[in-house]
Amino acid sequence: IKKAASFSQPFFYFITPLIDTAMLAFENILQRIESEISQLQFTNPPKSLYEPIEYILSLGGKRIRPALTLMACNIYNNSIENAIKPALGLEVFHNFTLLHDDLMDEADKRRNKPTVHKVWNPNTAILSGDAMLIAAYQLIGSTEHGHLKQVLDLFTQTAAEICGGQQFDMEFESRMDVSEEEYIEMIRLKTAVLLACSLKTGALLGGASQEDAGNLYAFGINIGLAFQLQDDLLDVYGDTATFGKNIGGDILCNKKTFLLINALRLANKEQVETLRSWMDKKEFDPAQKIQAFTSIYNELQLKQLTENKIQAYYDASVENLNALQVAPEKLTILKEVCDHLMHRQS
Repeated sequence: IKKAASFSQPFFYFITPLIDTAMLAFENILQRIESEISQLQFTNPPKSLYEPIEYILSLGGKRIRPALTLMACNIYNNSIENAIKPALGLEVFHNFTLLHDDLMDEADKRRNKPTVHKVWNPNTAILSGDAMLIAAYQLIGSTEHGHLKQVLDLFTQTAAEICGGQQFDMEFESRMDVSEEEYIEMIRLKTAVLLACSLKTGALLGGASQEDAGNLYAFGINIGLAFQLQDDLLDVYGDTATFGKNIGGDILCNKKTFLLINALRLANKEQVETLRSWMDKKEFDPAQKIQAFTSIYNELQLKQLTENKIQAYYDASVENLNALQVAPEKLTILKEVCDHLMHRQS
């Protein structure tokens, strides 16, 4: 058992089996991540502070951020060992943001389980979330000395940007004049920068050049934007059976998505009045509201508009990968994973 950091009372312990790897399959990387997360042990009292952390980490998820870190490292290095702790730190941080997002959104469920503030209470969610942020910094602070400052600076910048993205998102709730450019910047900050940070962190720890690390960061931004726009699209046009949540959730809560923003921009007077009327209603039939919005989206051909935007960002991400100074076969797994994300139905 190794101490996570050199504090007199370590925040937690984790067990790390040492293995030497070549190019790992995505399934192997996910298995390693799940194994490491399951072995995080929060030992300091009071136990009640850390139980919500263990709870939210146990809910699972795609684990795409730590996976991207390890895949990026593995492109340049046969061993991913020095990237494990930072990868875990990024996943802990991501779940911290989800915990606080759920509280701010007053969400009842996360991955079909009750959210932390519902199982416990809002104050516990705030404090346990703060403890998660500290845990994330402790894990990332375990980065080897040669890369510590660069990785820590990147993570700190990313964490600040994500807070900015969340603030923009909250401000958009009360605005009807959000532009497409503002929305893209918001999702860049709220979603894409953490994917980009994950990739660049792994690349740096694997020994990539600054140019390659920068291209992987740009790849993360572009694929992150495409990913979020696809999420907007799936909320309207996805299959309920595979999407993992009810279709039209964004419509029902008047969330400013790429589709709604462009609907308000492109709609004629009658269509705008219809959209605003539904948005102002406090009581309504959910199915009727979803149908009304979807009908206008179809009239304005917003599905095609969104798909074109997604494709543009995806194409840009491919260009970022093609600019890397590595053998093409080393990018096969990363490309396959991203292709899967871009063609998902959930």
